[in-house]
Formats: sequence, C-alpha cells, structure tokens
Amino acid sequence: MSDPDSLRNRARALQLHGLLAHWEEVAGAPWLAAVIDWEEQERTRRSLERRLQDARIGRFKPLCDFDWDWPKVCDRAAVEALMTLDFLKDASNGVVIGPNGVGKTMIIQNIAHQALLAGHTALFTTAGRMLGDLAALDSDSALRRRLDYYVRPTLLAVDSCGVGSYVESLDFAIRIARLPTDSASSNST
Repeated sequence: MSDPDSLRNRARALQLHGLLAHWEEVAGAPWLAAVIDWEEQERTRRSLERRLQDARIGRFKPLCDFDWDWPKVCDRAAVEALMTLDFLKDASNGVVIGPNGVGKTMIIQNIAHQALLAGHTALFTTAGRMLGDLAALDSDSALRRRLDYYVRPTLLAVDSCGVGSYVESLDFAIRIARLPTDSASSNST
C-alpha cells in the first residue's frame, strides 16, 4: 500500500475535493490507492486523446516504417535528433527540406506525434490552409485571436505542401511560426 501522505498529495493534485473532504474516513481503505491510480491513468489517457484530436495530425506512416534508403540523401541523424524534441526546450524551429515525395510531411507528423506522446501540445497544418485562414479574417482582433490559435501549442508543424512557388506566402508562414512566445516551437517542410 502507498504512503497515506503521498496518496493525499496525489488526490490533491487531481483535485478530488470530495475524497479529500472525507480523507480521515477513507485514508486506510485498501481500495484508495487503486482509485487514485485509475483516476490518474484515465486523465492521462483522456488528455492524450484530446491533444491528438486538437493537433489535427491525421493518418501517417510511423517513422519506424520509413525507407531510409529511398531518398538518396537523408540526414537520419538530424531526423532522429528532432525526434528527441530537444528543440522544444529552447523554443527553437526545425525545418525539413527536400524534393517532393521523400517523406517530409510524414517526418513532421511523426515529430508532432512524438511531442504529443511526451505531454506537449501540437498543431499540424498546411501553409496554404493557415495562410487562407489568416487572409480570410477581416479585423485586427480576429487576426490576433487566430494568430494566438497558431502559436498557442508547444509545437506548430507547418507543411508547405500546396504553397508551391508562392515564396512570399511561405516566408509569411515562417514569420508566423517564429512569433515570439515563451514556449512555442515550430517545424515546417
């Protein structure tokens, strides 16, 4: 059985106020540790589920299935370094560059998924969708709210697919990704 003080601290962290109000009655109950474990596990599961849905990553091939021999030149060490998520600690940006069809989108989707599994928030979008979304706004306050939506997650993953030769649009997307925040990082292809 767990230490009663640590169980009480865990119940306090979970904000189980009803249980805490009757703590003296239940402190020695054999089921108490199991109930607190269940609550922590369920909240962790629901948090991940919610973050996965909010991230809009979509379906993607896992990085373990990536054919590292297909692109003639692919810096596997750099991709693996991005997968460690160390760049999030510094709120740095990562950019994955390459020709069409080599797996850039799949790589940033995997990085975003890894960030979610590590407890971070993430948002995956295309540059075209983001630019269209921002261009459709007709007021400064609406633009500010929408920009906040894009920079709020710990990781903003922007896929340049569909932007093509619109270099100024891509430059604008990168500027958005670099908006000064204390904790936001971005990844783009």
